[in-house]
Amino acid sequence: MYNKAVLIGNLTRDPDLRYTPSGIPVARFAIAVNRVQKKNSDSEDGGGQDVDFINIVAWRRLAEICGEFLKKGRPVAIEGRLQISSFNGRDGQKRTMTEVVADNMQMLGKRSDGGPETHREAAPAEQGEDEIPF
Repeated sequence: MYNKAVLIGNLTRDPDLRYTPSGIPVARFAIAVNRVQKKNSDSEDGGGQDVDFINIVAWRRLAEICGEFLKKGRPVAIEGRLQISSFNGRDGQKRTMTEVVADNMQMLGKRSDGGPETHREAAPAEQGEDEIPF
C-alpha cells in the first residue's frame, strides 16, 4: 500500500497555527490547485480549468515554519499523505474530512536571495491526531 500526495498551488489564506494541549504545534491551511478539464464535444470553449481547494495540515517544526513564512496567495509545493477522517458534527450528523498531512513543503516563486526554500518534517508519523485543537 502506498499513500502519497504531491500538490502545487497557492495558499487561499494565511496558515492557522495553534498548539495542542500538550504543546505540539499544528498549522492548518488550504491551497488552490488548478485542474485542467478534458475537452468535451458539447463544450463551446473546448475545455478549461477548474480549481480544487485542498486542506493541508502540518505538525511540529514544519507547522511553525508554515505559520511563519507562508502567506495568502503564495505558491507552494506540498508533499504528504492523504488522510480521511469521519466525525459527528455539532448537529449530530456524520461528517467526513479529507486533508493532506504535509511531510515536506517548498515555497515557490521569487525569494530575495533567488532560490526556492524546502522544509521537511523532521520526525515521521506520531503526529498526535488525537490532540487536534480545532
